[in-house]
Amino acid sequence: MIRPIPSSTRKILVSVLALILVLPFASATFAAVKKAPPASDSPEYPAWLTNQVRHQLVLLPFYSVFDNLEYQVQGSKVVLMGQVVEPVLKGDAGAAVKHIEGVTAVDNQIQVLPPSPMDWQIRRAEYRAIYRSPNLQMYQLRSVPTIHIIVDNGHVTLEGAVATQADKNVAGLMANQVPYVFSVTNNLRVENS
Repeated sequence: MIRPIPSSTRKILVSVLALILVLPFASATFAAVKKAPPASDSPEYPAWLTNQVRHQLVLLPFYSVFDNLEYQVQGSKVVLMGQVVEPVLKGDAGAAVKHIEGVTAVDNQIQVLPPSPMDWQIRRAEYRAIYRSPNLQMYQLRSVPTIHIIVDNGHVTLEGAVATQADKNVAGLMANQVPYVFSVTNNLRVENS
């Protein structure tokens, strides 16, 4: 004997079936709403491309506080610069930017820092010194903190952006307190200036 389906179960089945039928149309609608990139000869294109490059670089899985990725957009060509700890990140950055619509060439000038146990010790000590400072803890809360610590053979460079000149000065002071560091270069930009 076949039992009838209870009304609560029937409602759930109808809802699931409706969702299954609507999903393909909804995804097609959302894809159509996604704004197409401007033409490469339009005045909006450089700003759009700059935003896309930044977005792709920030999303890289191995990008960390110990890497510094910079770029320049020259028409439809993108020049990648900076320093990375892991060689795979250099290749991933080039590949991510190369697949942006409208990019015709990528000049990957990213420097891969030499592997050094002493540099790793300095990186960890610099991270603790900078981000344990009460003035600078807020910069640690992002998925990729805004103060990047680049260590190359004992020489430290701070890259990124901070909100105030005082924060820049505190970061430089904290970085200079770490032992076994040969020099500290503070290239932090102040966002409001």
